[in-house]
Amino acid sequence: MTTQKPGKIVIISSPSGGGKTSICRKLLSRKRRAEGWSFSISYTTRARRTGERDGREYHFVTPEKFDKLVKQRFFAEHCDVHQYKYGTPHGPLDKVRKSGGVMLLDVDVAGAGKLRKEFPDAISIFVLPPSVTALKERLRARGTETSKQLTVRFRNAKREMRSFRKFGFDYVVVNRELDKAVKNVLSIIAAHSCRLENISKEQIRKITG
Repeated sequence: MTTQKPGKIVIISSPSGGGKTSICRKLLSRKRRAEGWSFSISYTTRARRTGERDGREYHFVTPEKFDKLVKQRFFAEHCDVHQYKYGTPHGPLDKVRKSGGVMLLDVDVAGAGKLRKEFPDAISIFVLPPSVTALKERLRARGTETSKQLTVRFRNAKREMRSFRKFGFDYVVVNRELDKAVKNVLSIIAAHSCRLENISKEQIRKITG
């Protein structure tokens, strides 16, 4: 009789424009999806951007609907970020922990801190841009925010870059080149499985007889 390996929850966070979403997209190759990798789709009250689809990048809901879900304890965490509300649904996280696989979460710094308390065995990774100047250029290049929204996001991003240590992340990846950053994240996930506390007594008994 084989024992189902518990699933992994991987929290990837960064300041706005740091590259967390791009890294998650690269990680979810067809092969990894077949191996049980998936992406936690958050709920948000912000409007859809050009090219976004409800249920793919986010579940887009009204503030009233969001508040109703909060009261129903639907979220594992929820935060107000950049003048909008964001929340991570509890159901998919519980499912992957029981059924196996890897669940990627793309969340802001405050949300990551809350999730670490809820799921202390999760792998948490903070993605840093190579510099403040590079971050500013990336935010402007996206062309998805007004000048006022850009000001808010950049101010919050600088604060998060200076204070991310206090949120207790396990690992930090500097995103100078996207492909290299993706490889670093993959290495972290693989290495985490080999940590002593993640090797069960049952596995040792099978090896040693």
